Amino acid sequence: MDVFIAVATKVIMAALILIAGWVGGNWVYKTVQAIKKLDGTLRSFLGGLAKYAIFALSVVAVLQQFGFQTASLLAVLGAAGLAIGLALQGTLSNVSAGVMLLILRPFNVGDTITSAGLTGTVKALGLFATEMSTPDNVYIFVPNSKLWNTDIQNFSRNDVRRQDIVVGISYADDIEKAFKTIDAVAGKDKRILSEGDKAPQVMVTGLGDSSVNITLRIWSKAPDFWSLKVDTTKAVKEALDKAGITIPFPTRTLEMTESAPAAKPAAKKKAA
Repeated sequence: MDVFIAVATKVIMAALILIAGWVGGNWVYKTVQAIKKLDGTLRSFLGGLAKYAIFALSVVAVLQQFGFQTASLLAVLGAAGLAIGLALQGTLSNVSAGVMLLILRPFNVGDTITSAGLTGTVKALGLFATEMSTPDNVYIFVPNSKLWNTDIQNFSRNDVRRQDIVVGISYADDIEKAFKTIDAVAGKDKRILSEGDKAPQVMVTGLGDSSVNITLRIWSKAPDFWSLKVDTTKAVKEALDKAGITIPFPTRTLEMTESAPAAKPAAKKKAA
């Protein structure tokens, strides 16, 4: 009877430990999910990791209730984990890189980035890989370790961006007139920022073989970058044409010369 009571007590305690571990793990998972400052993928990963870690500890406690030597069991599990880790080294490197990308957040879903020779918009960031879409809508599946081990350029992170539009005018044209014409174009577009150090700048930036190179430097909000670039380039060209300012293009002059007549061979002398 005493043996039965002892076994029943251990079974009840084991059941309570498992229930407590499961309930506690779920509570921790929901608590992590409630942290809105973390990314959704990171919340799921950390919450799931904490949940199953708590449940694993509860299983170890249950085994101890029945007299199992958990130290040897943990050693076996550790050795097995090491072997699995070595076999899945590449995959685990992607997971660790994914965790670091989720924590440090060099980019978010929806950002346009350039990394590892690839340019595209981030569609999803997972633990193993990042999914991207190129400007011509080609799907790219990039392992996280490849992104983590190289530079990342994020074109969407900053709220405003600068761009330079270069145009060449003839050496015979009036530079000040060209300045006023280009500056007037920049002043008409509301997308171009005009306050403080973000105000448009027009400057001579080079003397080319056949043109004086003038640069229009403008700032705008990041979403307006590409549309503003094409619109402003077109508007500057039309304004310079209307002002009578020449935009030269390289020319090449070929001079043809008549070749000299070939020399006649010398006559051979006859022997006496």
